[in-house]
Amino acid sequence: QSGRSRYKVEHQPQLVVRGSDGSATAQEGPATDPGAGGEEAKGRFRVVNFADPSEAGSAASPEGGAPGEGLQNGDTVMSETSLHSSTGGQHHYHYDTHTNTYYLRTFGHNTIDAVPNIDFYRQTAAPLGEKLIRPTLSELHDELDKEPFEDGFANGDELTPAEESAAKEAADSKGVVKFGWIKGVLVRCMLNIWGVMLFIRMSWIVGQAGVALSCLIVAMASVVTTITGLSTSAIATNGFVRGGGAYYLISRSLGPEFGGSIGLIFAFANAVAVAMYVVGFAETVVELLKGVDAIMTDEINDVRIIGTITVILLLGISVAGMEWEAKAQIFLLFVLVTAIVNYFIGSFISVKAKEPAGFFGYDGSILWENMGPDFRGETFFSVFSIFFPAATGILAGANISGDLSDPQMAIPKGTLLAILITGIVYLGVAVSTGACIVRDASGSLNDTVSSQFMTNCSDAACKFGYDFSTCKSSKDGCTYGLQNDFQVMSLVSGFGPIITAGIFSATLSSALASLVSAPKVFQALCKDNIYPGLGMFAKGYGKNNEPLRGYILTFGIALAFILIAKLNTIAPIISNFFLASYALINFSVFHASLANSPGWRPSFKYYNMWVSLAGAILCCVVMFVINWAAALLTNVIVMGLYIYVSYKKPDVNWGSSTQALTYHQALTHTLHLSGVEDHIKNFRPQCLVMTGYPNSRPALLDLVHTFTKNVGLMICGHVRTGYRRPNFKDLANDQARYQRWLLRNETKGFYTAVFAEDLRQGSQYLLQAAGLGRLKPNTLVLGFKNDWRDGDMMNVETYISMIHDAFDFQFGAVILRLREGLDVSHIQGQDELLSSQEKSSGMKDVIVSIDTSKDSDAESSKPSSKATSLQNSPALQKAEQGGVEPSKSPSMPLNVSDQRLLEASQQFRQKQGKSTVDVWWLFDDGGLTLLIPYLLTNKKRWSDCKIRVFIGGKINRIDHDRRAMATLLSKFRIDFSDITVLGDINTKPKKEHVTAFEEMIEPYRLKEDDMDQDVAERLKNSEPWRITDNELELYRAKTNRQIRLNELLQEHSSTANLIVMSLPLARKGAVSSALYMAWLEVLSKDLPPILLVRGNHQSVLTFYS
Repeated sequence: QSGRSRYKVEHQPQLVVRGSDGSATAQEGPATDPGAGGEEAKGRFRVVNFADPSEAGSAASPEGGAPGEGLQNGDTVMSETSLHSSTGGQHHYHYDTHTNTYYLRTFGHNTIDAVPNIDFYRQTAAPLGEKLIRPTLSELHDELDKEPFEDGFANGDELTPAEESAAKEAADSKGVVKFGWIKGVLVRCMLNIWGVMLFIRMSWIVGQAGVALSCLIVAMASVVTTITGLSTSAIATNGFVRGGGAYYLISRSLGPEFGGSIGLIFAFANAVAVAMYVVGFAETVVELLKGVDAIMTDEINDVRIIGTITVILLLGISVAGMEWEAKAQIFLLFVLVTAIVNYFIGSFISVKAKEPAGFFGYDGSILWENMGPDFRGETFFSVFSIFFPAATGILAGANISGDLSDPQMAIPKGTLLAILITGIVYLGVAVSTGACIVRDASGSLNDTVSSQFMTNCSDAACKFGYDFSTCKSSKDGCTYGLQNDFQVMSLVSGFGPIITAGIFSATLSSALASLVSAPKVFQALCKDNIYPGLGMFAKGYGKNNEPLRGYILTFGIALAFILIAKLNTIAPIISNFFLASYALINFSVFHASLANSPGWRPSFKYYNMWVSLAGAILCCVVMFVINWAAALLTNVIVMGLYIYVSYKKPDVNWGSSTQALTYHQALTHTLHLSGVEDHIKNFRPQCLVMTGYPNSRPALLDLVHTFTKNVGLMICGHVRTGYRRPNFKDLANDQARYQRWLLRNETKGFYTAVFAEDLRQGSQYLLQAAGLGRLKPNTLVLGFKNDWRDGDMMNVETYISMIHDAFDFQFGAVILRLREGLDVSHIQGQDELLSSQEKSSGMKDVIVSIDTSKDSDAESSKPSSKATSLQNSPALQKAEQGGVEPSKSPSMPLNVSDQRLLEASQQFRQKQGKSTVDVWWLFDDGGLTLLIPYLLTNKKRWSDCKIRVFIGGKINRIDHDRRAMATLLSKFRIDFSDITVLGDINTKPKKEHVTAFEEMIEPYRLKEDDMDQDVAERLKNSEPWRITDNELELYRAKTNRQIRLNELLQEHSSTANLIVMSLPLARKGAVSSALYMAWLEVLSKDLPPILLVRGNHQSVLTFYS
């Protein structure tokens, strides 16, 4: 698929015919024969080739009714390259509707306009079906004789690396295991939420906090998880969800910064959670071994040995594939439910033998006694923090979102139902243990009480004839009862070993779920390429795209933490990591609702932005309640990763709510700004800089950027002239491309281009329409027209008219002149400069220069290479470069003047050494001539430069004028190093300089005295720039002043880094453009960089506070 073929206009279009067996045959020429194999004719697809067309059925896909009717798949004629090209998603289809009868199908009319269809809206990498490309606007709207390809290519969606891999997955998506909402979400979430806590810690929590507060603890935890569940459902139903669970949800709604930081933490927390659950399992096994005296070494090492063996087995199950893992989960859930039922059945059967251990069956007095708290060495919040990890795990279903058949339906249904069921069970266990077991029991039969002592026995157990009061008095306390025995539930249950099995299944299932979640989330994170260097973990294996490398990594992390074998230190950190993810999921929903973006329309309606915000705040509060040190650590890590990702700026665009909110705020503030009157104190130079292509006049751009950066607005104006037929699509492409170029060069400005008949008309468009509300330019900045004597003098007329127009629109005007010139576009081909930039930053559009001789530029000072943005191979560039105006490739040696020009064009990028900025403030224009140098010297690059001020004055009042100026400057609080009053401005200039001036303007004079009046008038009308003898006499003094000023500038300011000088004004209609141009030329020639400035005579400086 060489890019070449894109330039062939195929008059005999090629039909790509897809047979229903999936074989593709190419037919040359129009397919008029309807019987070209009935089957084949039906199967012609306009397809970006991902799925097997035979599977999709012939053109009549399930949604489509009759072939080609609902789906518009009629034989679309394509160019060879239209099938998904390797360069990324740009496709172009050339329609040939005349030889094609399929188009008669849209409402029975001959039109290629397509009816609405889901396949037009798919991303190119859609795993759900083919992407069709709707006819572009140009194809429907442009004139018919227009040869195809003139307007570049139809804009396909660009593929991010992540989507390309998703496309590959989709291609081999047959035989993939996908889960429904019960198997995929409900089972997983319930298993993950019911952890060890249910069997080992729940009864202890009731003993410590009492039945009432235990129910409150469960309720509080459930509130946090329910709000998060609602938020998760809202995000999960706002568009198609791919793999990556919590990370995918957060990154697609809040952007890569939050997504990237949470993804890493969440994957790590899941990996450590594996260790936590496995150690929980190992501890139970070690307890059992201790009971039968079968300990291998000592307790800690046994936990390590058993944990390691267990985690290896779990790894085996998960690597075997999702199908096995799901089967294991179902089995474990069955065991778990049996254990819970077993406990509840047991609680109704009171057995005499269990009474000494504190179990007496349901009784009101026991419930009443256990109602209030009895904290021993704990507080309400410490007990809460021990319980809370048992409520986490609600994202277990969302984490495998990529393996669900319909995530949008499954995630809300499964998650919320799981939260409900598990919450009820927790409450049930809390109430039932509190109602049938006393807090302390000795376990010995001797503690019965005889009837005479009943009177002084107050505990609930007394009613049943037991007196456990010794437990409170003795130092060691007893080993039974809610407070003391963690294994109370197996004591109560019908058959004890089932509870042990329940503990095993709870720990193993949670471990298994975490072991699967962590690699999946991590794989999604690596696919998006947010952290360079982690790309190797993105690779998936097998038909289910299993992240084997991720499994190994997770296994390694889990093993490391299992070897610690002490989990009270790790558990709170994990809870904090999970809570941070929950907080961000809640915050995403609030943020998306706040940004009010039209793209935020979840099909799950039961959410509220304020409830979500409350949920986010609750999560943060709970983090600090559980363990403030761990919470601080978590926040520091999240912020660190956030800053890192923001700094790296990954090349992704997910339409996040952060973007939506930025837009929303910008709009609000811009409107708000327009309601306020301007004030002098808040005046900012807002410049419209006529740069042409932003990279063609670097010195102009850099200098203006220096004094507008973070201060005022800068718009790079570009007038494109001389087109036979303006191509507006190119304009839009260039707009985006050059705006990117500005951003990448860290230039804070906007690029605006217009098509116009000539430069003047275009600049009028820009002066009138550029900007928005208060963010409108107020100063026009031009480069000096160095080549004014070479070309057509009408160009000079245009150029001077632009300056007049600026004053007509009440703009200030600024002209920059460099001795060497400004425009570098002829040296380093416009496009090479750009494309080298684009290539280096991995951007997708490589610029291809095409010879558009019919579009040659009328404006000689503008670069005439027109870059057409095509997505193509860089190889084409070199081949096509020949057609561009003399663009020498940078490898050719430059001539001396070009070398100087290039050096000069970079001079404002470097730090300016200790030198001066000379301000020749000859006429008061409102203060712009003084404000610009002040803003310049405020910047770091110019901070070593001192401002020297030069003013005109009379010889006999020099001191007085200097003092007056010094007073004014100090009132304006502008630092200056020196003030020079020039008493000799009005002296006559040197003779040779005057002669040189006369010689310069000689060719442009009208010399009306030497010819007939009507001939003279005709000539003046046809060449309005000509200088009449009359005006030359009239403005003799002004002419001499410009020549004299140049002499003074040479004398005083030849070493300055920059000269800022008042721009001389010429009355419109009285002074011809050639004379005005000659004044500017003679005033500014042979000098350091000079900025001629004239404000619009409104004050821009004030000394009032």
